[in-house]
Amino acid sequence: MKTSTPPPFAASGSAAVVARGRLRRALRRRALTGLLAVLVAVAFSVSLMVGHTYYPFDDVLRVVLGEQVPGASFTVGRLRLPRAVLAVVAGFSFGLAGVTFQTMLRNPLASPDVIGISSGASAAAAIAIVTLSLGATEVSVIAIVAALAVALLVYALAFKDGVVGTRLILIGIGIAAMLNSVVAYVLSQAAQWDLQEAMRWLTGSLNGASWEQTAPAAAALAFLGPVVLSQARNLATLQLGDDTAAALGTRVERTRITAIVAAVGLIAFATAAAGPIAFVAFLAGPIAARLTGTSGSLLVPAGLVGALLVLVADLTGQYAFDTRLPVGVVTGVLGAPYLVYLIIRTNRAGSSL
Repeated sequence: MKTSTPPPFAASGSAAVVARGRLRRALRRRALTGLLAVLVAVAFSVSLMVGHTYYPFDDVLRVVLGEQVPGASFTVGRLRLPRAVLAVVAGFSFGLAGVTFQTMLRNPLASPDVIGISSGASAAAAIAIVTLSLGATEVSVIAIVAALAVALLVYALAFKDGVVGTRLILIGIGIAAMLNSVVAYVLSQAAQWDLQEAMRWLTGSLNGASWEQTAPAAAALAFLGPVVLSQARNLATLQLGDDTAAALGTRVERTRITAIVAAVGLIAFATAAAGPIAFVAFLAGPIAARLTGTSGSLLVPAGLVGALLVLVADLTGQYAFDTRLPVGVVTGVLGAPYLVYLIIRTNRAGSSL
């Protein structure tokens, strides 16, 4: 019995349809990424313009360009500009690092908030402030070292013929619980002044932001951000599984270690500058995926979503309520319900996580 083969033009027509679909998705993705960048720029501008005194955009632009504007040079240049820049740097760092973990481990719960890295920085900072009475610079250095150490510990404990995402998450959650207990104990022994300072740091706050705080986090983003972005293709292949990724030519452990070190560095420096702003690293990736789709890399969109979240949450905390709230309180209110929803949804799907 003879079988008919599809004519050549049918195959070429199908290929053209696929190509047009890919092009359409790519254009939509670029447009939405551009829109996110515009929204970040708008929120950044608004954060410089509004406050107890309103300054028009022209005055703000002149200050940013280095001109002396009576009143605005101090308020905008010395108070608002470092705060807004730190919001963008910290938010982009948290978003970029969070989606790196989630992509690499193929699990939306694999966020630095959840697996103990932020808790390591918090516990070390609490001890440095309350027990050792150290200054801001020393606290930041200790927080960075602690975050890196906790990440190394979690990775080492989870490693057994490779790293399985679920095992790493469970170990990270356990270590985070222990570190949170350390934080609670240290705070229970703190004097009132130390307690206020520790709580301001642990909550995640941009209050009193300065260029001295912002510069190290910005430098870390400038150096480590391109390292993470250079691993975008390899991270995408890791989503197919370690064996498939290796068959496609990806050096699995090298990629994973490079991505982890760079992402943890971003988290550590951002946390040292602004505190562990809750759930930004956890939320940025899923929001970016909903907006732009999952057919390409989410690294840049997630970074932009993180920056936008921190800027908007900071503006909300400052001006939407009768009292000023730290940015970490606002992001915590947004992130906690989503975490509960995600756990319930995953549990209903029949998975352990």
